[in-house]
Amino acid sequence: MGRNSAGISGQNARSDNYYNRQGGHAASSRRGRYRHATVRWDDTPRTNPGRNKFYRSSDACPSQHLQRRSVNLAQDFNALTKQAIMDDLVSKSYRFGDRYDGRNHGQYASSIKKYTSAVKRPLNRAEQSQLIRLLQNFTATRSWNWRSLTTTFHSFTSAGVFTPHNPMDERVKLTQANLLSTLLDAIIFNCNQKPQARDIDARGIANLLWAMAKLVGNGLEQTPEFNEAVAALLPHVNALKANFKPQGIANLLWSMAKLVDNGQDRTPVLKKAVTTLLHRVNTQNAGFNLQETTNLLWAMAKLVDKGLERTPALNRAVAALLPLVNEQNNPFIPQHIVNLLWAIAKLVDNGLEQTPKLKEAVAALLPLVNEQNNQFIPQHIVNLLWAMAKLVDNGQEQTPKLKEAVAALLPLVNEKKNQFIPQHIANLLWAMAKLVDKGEWTSEFKEAVAALLPLVHEKKNQFIPQHIASLLWAMAKLVDNGGWTSEFNEAVAALLHHVNAPKANFKPQEIANLLWAMAKLVDNGLEQTPVFNEAVAVLLSYVNTQKDLFNAQGIANLLWAMAKLVDNGQEQTPELKEAVAALLRHVIAQKVNFNPQEIANLLWAMAKLVDNGQEWIPGPKEAVTTLLPFVIAPKANFKPQEIANMLWASAKLVDNGQEWTPQFKKAVVVLLQQVKTEKANFKPQEIAILLWAIAKLVDNGEWTSEFNEAVVTLLPFVIASKANFNSQEIANLLWAMAKLGELIELNVVTSTFKSLVEGINGNPQFSQQAILMSLWGVMVCCARLSLVPNTSKSNVLEKHIDDLFDRLENTFPDNEEDQRTIALAASWLGRACPVVPHYQTIVSKRQSDFCDQLQSCIPSLRIEEEKSLNSLPPVDLLLPDHNMVIEVQGPSHYVGGDFKTRNGSTLIKIALLQKAGFEVIEIPVNRLWNQDLMKRCIDQIKTRRGIPPQGHGSVSLKRRWPDAAYVTVDKARQPSDHGSLTAEEHSEEQTGKPAKRKKTNSQ
Repeated sequence: MGRNSAGISGQNARSDNYYNRQGGHAASSRRGRYRHATVRWDDTPRTNPGRNKFYRSSDACPSQHLQRRSVNLAQDFNALTKQAIMDDLVSKSYRFGDRYDGRNHGQYASSIKKYTSAVKRPLNRAEQSQLIRLLQNFTATRSWNWRSLTTTFHSFTSAGVFTPHNPMDERVKLTQANLLSTLLDAIIFNCNQKPQARDIDARGIANLLWAMAKLVGNGLEQTPEFNEAVAALLPHVNALKANFKPQGIANLLWSMAKLVDNGQDRTPVLKKAVTTLLHRVNTQNAGFNLQETTNLLWAMAKLVDKGLERTPALNRAVAALLPLVNEQNNPFIPQHIVNLLWAIAKLVDNGLEQTPKLKEAVAALLPLVNEQNNQFIPQHIVNLLWAMAKLVDNGQEQTPKLKEAVAALLPLVNEKKNQFIPQHIANLLWAMAKLVDKGEWTSEFKEAVAALLPLVHEKKNQFIPQHIASLLWAMAKLVDNGGWTSEFNEAVAALLHHVNAPKANFKPQEIANLLWAMAKLVDNGLEQTPVFNEAVAVLLSYVNTQKDLFNAQGIANLLWAMAKLVDNGQEQTPELKEAVAALLRHVIAQKVNFNPQEIANLLWAMAKLVDNGQEWIPGPKEAVTTLLPFVIAPKANFKPQEIANMLWASAKLVDNGQEWTPQFKKAVVVLLQQVKTEKANFKPQEIAILLWAIAKLVDNGEWTSEFNEAVVTLLPFVIASKANFNSQEIANLLWAMAKLGELIELNVVTSTFKSLVEGINGNPQFSQQAILMSLWGVMVCCARLSLVPNTSKSNVLEKHIDDLFDRLENTFPDNEEDQRTIALAASWLGRACPVVPHYQTIVSKRQSDFCDQLQSCIPSLRIEEEKSLNSLPPVDLLLPDHNMVIEVQGPSHYVGGDFKTRNGSTLIKIALLQKAGFEVIEIPVNRLWNQDLMKRCIDQIKTRRGIPPQGHGSVSLKRRWPDAAYVTVDKARQPSDHGSLTAEEHSEEQTGKPAKRKKTNSQ
């Protein structure tokens, strides 16, 4: 009631000024500081028997003797709700006024609690309604003593007097609110007395905060008056800290956690009270029983999860409590097991180290899950599976005990499926997705998921935004691990409509999770329907409006998701480009907050976006430059998959214009060194990605010893894992090894190719692109074999060229590179070419100068430049009268531009020219540095044509096959050594100075 309403005594309430009057008691009529409504009742006439009789406040009510009565199961609840009881209480309060201390009211409240304890349940709706009608005149005043207040408040809360039911009569609600208001007002008044004169004790503080937490947990609104009462009580926690017993400490921390969990502000006073209690946990840890240990760990986990800093005091408190889990002699009830595992999982998820003590506690609890699995209610099942999933997600090993516990719970999901509320369904699917992602997709998991998916569709209108985000994330993870069924399609379709709903109010983390999930689903084959595209557009608009609210993880997930969506055909709309640009700025701003996985995902995403048409503007460039130092950092601890993805990203970025800056080179070197360190931990898919990336990086950069070591490290695992590569991975490996050309030893290439191509023929999963990549790779391998004398040519590999070409019959790709591959294969097989490839001709100045010099020295020589022969790439110089081809080889013809190691493209061109009957002379462009060197090369060509050298005697033609740093010729056709420069000539070309000559025997 308000300040101006009349109390039981009939006296008017005093003015507001009196509430703050020093040293004075409030009127006994003060019913509460916030007016709800005036409650009317039929006042008993003053002529009633007993009304003129005077009783001291310490006397018992003579008509009922409430404090002497025992309540048991046989007692009729009606005996507690007789009007005579309330008449007695009203009479006491009326007669004694300011001298009434409220003890009879407290005793009555206690009797209600005794009844509920006896029947082992709180008041049901009918009992509560019956009692509340009686309590219309049950009013607390400021004159009540501390014990009466705490007993009344705690008893009524524990008995369920204030519990809101749905539906509830408005008069019942109003009476509840008024009664609660008067109690809160008296509590605030007592707490604010200076000096303390109200006998405030530790037990009362603990009971009151427990009761308030319970009320909030039951759905009571936290009104300003309620918050003021909490704020008034908290300083007394610090003041009375030495008086709290173990049970009080446990109840207080539990209460504060519950209040914070329901929206209570984490004020400095609350934080100080928590810190005080944590120190008391450390000093009294030996006195906590199992229930208290459970409540304490739960409370600390909840407080940390709600933003309380994980201080040294909290870490010490947790460390002190964990051994008690193993030492308890009392039997664990299901609630203990659930709360303890949940609390440990939540603490670990918020950064608590998984110490031996923690692992021992988990190991002690897991067998109990198996033992008591038939006693768990639906909420327990959900919390247990969530806790185990969180522990596994944070590094907990999937021990036999943990697997047994999970296996014991999964059948219960199917058994109790109709009892799960929407939140349960969301948490269960999330937990199962996480466990499957870290383990095995067993039949038990499949059955449990199959039981839950129809419920998603059935309860689709009951899910809140958080549930929708969790569900779509979970389904994406399950599908990514091979669990796609028609039920998934229906569930996803049902949820997407809610993403598009106008009232959907997603938090930043949920937006990130949703876009990540949708990207994953599309990557696994989900059709991009109009509803799907609309959901993406809606979420992108959220990204743009909430761009400043995303944390580091959200930024990384969003950019990864957008890259994946674009890679699967999502149009790069203005909204998407705007979102990418906004997030890239935040990559730079939040650079220090990204963990290794997020750094890897960001680099992958930027590479994928750029590869799909994103402009290579300052945004991506700056973001890449910002992240590179964190790749190089000594403490960077990347997992194998992250190493593979970052090398893939590096290769793609270089392929799209990334400069080989010193920092970029260093990052690549660091990653290559980690390839060697983690060699035994890479999966087949990652091995294929790594070799592809290395080949691409070498093709666009400089060959170093680190590249060589990484390749040598990975090749044995290629053969060992041959049965585990899918079609695309086989194609990538064949392409990569072919691209590396002569870098890899021929016998290694041959044996590896033979082991890989077994999985090609008859495999319907090979896409056209994979067939083209494989065809090119196998041709390069055959080309190497054909260019080396005295080696057995592989008929097996030759047959694969034929088989792969047949699978491309009537294929007319638009891609020029694919057209060239088909043309090369047709030429190799001697078949008609189904396509006419287009080749771009570029004549370098060195080539042009050499041609002029050659023509000048041999005027009668007929020379044709950039001539295309049999659909092959055009040759640099053709001497048609001599059936000879001269190739001026620039750095792009060699691995890493080293002018020594020919790459796959060069090998296949030379081999095909030889198959066509041409003699081929290769001249590295660095051999044409000046006219003197050109002259020497021309003299060698004259020698090949039978014309004696002119002007500077004979030249040593000692050949060094397969070292391609020299002018080389077809070794099979010309067994004599011709067509190379000496080592002295090579040195002279490199330095520009005459080299010291060694005497050589003339041939």
